[in-house]
Amino acid sequence: MPAFLTPLQYSILEAVCARLVPADGAPDGAEMGAVDYIDTLLGAFTFTPPRIWAGGPFSGRFGGESSFSDFEELSPAEELAWRTRIEGSLGIPERERLGPVTGLQDTYTRGLAELGEKFLALDPAAQDDRLREVGDFTRLVYGHVCEGLYGAPEYGGNRGLAGWHYLNYQGDVQPRGYSDAEVSGG
Repeated sequence: MPAFLTPLQYSILEAVCARLVPADGAPDGAEMGAVDYIDTLLGAFTFTPPRIWAGGPFSGRFGGESSFSDFEELSPAEELAWRTRIEGSLGIPERERLGPVTGLQDTYTRGLAELGEKFLALDPAAQDDRLREVGDFTRLVYGHVCEGLYGAPEYGGNRGLAGWHYLNYQGDVQPRGYSDAEVSGG
């Protein structure tokens, strides 16, 4: 169940992510969880605590007590900043100190609506043409796709560590760390 997106928006975003990072010896961007990362970011404040700062210091993947999935509480200033970024200013004076802000939620809602349900039925070349037509939105999504594929999976993306495996990256290796030979490439 998506945290923010409707099922139709989720489907359109899956198709977008699959086009932005097509399968190439690895799953495509949607299969690697980019959509879940983006949806979790957009719906960060539907969780308690909000899914903004993962805990730590260890993920448990290489030892240590797993604490990455224990998200941290935000300070009032952090919450104000993140709510403004994600939800926009919404006419709330505290959020409009520097002027009105269009949030990521509104940007994604409008961008996915502009692509529309018909995007799903287009062939790949036509989908690429549509993505070029909505260039600013496509660039925003691409940045979030990269964050989702190569960030820690606790944020919703990098399903099965596929993004890290594709890059031949072990990921977070704390508390083990790297040996001298691994650092020097020897």
